[in-house]
Amino acid sequence: MIDKIQTLTEEIKNLSATLPEQVEELRIKYLSKKGIISALFNDFRALSPEEKRQLGQPLNILKNFATEKINSLRENLSASASDDSAALDLSRTETPLPLGSRHPLSIVKNEICDIFARMGFSIAEGPEIEDDWHVFSSLNFAADHPARDMQDTFFIARNPADVLLRTHTSSVQTRVMEKAQPPVRIICPGRVYRNEAISARAHCFFHQVEGLYIDRNVSFADLKQVLLTFAREMFGPQTQIRLRPSYFPFTEPSAEMDISCNICGGKGCAFCKGTGWVEILGCGMVDPNVLDACGIDSKEYTGYAFGMGIERITNLKYRVKDLRMFSENDVRFLSEFEAAKR
Repeated sequence: MIDKIQTLTEEIKNLSATLPEQVEELRIKYLSKKGIISALFNDFRALSPEEKRQLGQPLNILKNFATEKINSLRENLSASASDDSAALDLSRTETPLPLGSRHPLSIVKNEICDIFARMGFSIAEGPEIEDDWHVFSSLNFAADHPARDMQDTFFIARNPADVLLRTHTSSVQTRVMEKAQPPVRIICPGRVYRNEAISARAHCFFHQVEGLYIDRNVSFADLKQVLLTFAREMFGPQTQIRLRPSYFPFTEPSAEMDISCNICGGKGCAFCKGTGWVEILGCGMVDPNVLDACGIDSKEYTGYAFGMGIERITNLKYRVKDLRMFSENDVRFLSEFEAAKR
């Protein structure tokens, strides 16, 4: 056996490889369970104690030497490949092209969706080009409601039926309620359109996330707790909320929710106009007329709904003063959110 060990040592010393596949073949030949060196260890078990004392150390040295040699071949090939990749490539651009980053609205939208997903909400989506029924009529808007006026809504066609760009993602809630029976627990992120003058504080398109939960015995207290949890997950555990009575055609009772200003800590600043509070969303209990219009028995089920502007939340998190910057695609502005992307 000592002759075999010496012969293999010389053989392994002269091994060479030019491809990774060849290195793997050498490893299998010498070091695998069915390899040459493993076969020697199998023969070693049948030797006498005296022979084991003489051959044990040389056999282990051979195995270690083979392992080091094959690893060395593998490392040399890797280093060679790296050197090749670093060679001059005349097809490359003169300077490296900078990588992009996620849009701040996408960052905030994903964070909002993640928070509500942890509370059991699933995501629902719908078309941006809608009809009057899903945007207005099914949501308890009166025939003469101002939101139907051309000054607020982009109408695509008026006859025989109104076709328009959705003014809110509540139309997605309507579509879900028409097809699914309670319990329903969804959020609806998406782009919406309103015929408004473009300025630092308003735009003709923006983004919303609306939520809907319908089941038996849903109460306003459930809504308040969900919104408090969201506010503290988004803006920090010290965030406080307050709910002020309001009016929306599709909820009753309705409220607007403020959070303690995360910029001044509630002490009062220019952003919160000295009040210490900032309004971020509207909410309320789903009006029974909406449930009935969508085929859900309002005597058996109740629910709540809420909606917020993603631009508004983004302003609070990143203090972007001009809404127009979100749609101008200025790479200098977008590059500021590289750290947030990670």
